[in-house]
Amino acid sequence: MKTAVFIDGAYLSSVLKMFGSPRIRYEKLLNWIVPQERLFRAYYYDCLPYQSANPTEEERDFVSGKQRFFNSLSAIPRFKVQLGRLVYRGTDEKGCPVFTQKGVDLRMGLDIANLTSRSVVQCIALVTGDSDFIPAVEMAQSQALITQLIHGPQNTYHSELWNLVDERMEITEGVLSKLQY
Repeated sequence: MKTAVFIDGAYLSSVLKMFGSPRIRYEKLLNWIVPQERLFRAYYYDCLPYQSANPTEEERDFVSGKQRFFNSLSAIPRFKVQLGRLVYRGTDEKGCPVFTQKGVDLRMGLDIANLTSRSVVQCIALVTGDSDFIPAVEMAQSQALITQLIHGPQNTYHSELWNLVDERMEITEGVLSKLQY
């Protein structure tokens, strides 16, 4: 049963922060989700950090580091990085900058729909907690695909999404200890 894995990078990063931001090997993460022989491809969705028109040294270093990370993911066999963009939306009531990802969820949903409609895979595994993916899961299930949710601890995922999928795997401290460098 060929499986496509769809990773919401911002979601996975927030789950990892809950466990002290361990550095994980993404090859091991994929093998934990699905055996290598069943993997069609893994897709990782994120965006580069915001960089102002006149970037500071810190901004340039942060963007450069994130680009190196994306390049290392792209070097993994059957691993594709899909980037949206980060948009500055002003500041909040505390004066902190507010950013919004654009194009990430839509790109992920379109990729799920594309593979689902062409019967390329028999299973999709989603590493996310976002209820925006409920229609994509419903579409996949209507095409007889198995749907899996790879999620963090309770309250890191939308309960309707959790209830809808066919199978679930929780990212725990024990799991992460096996995925670290």
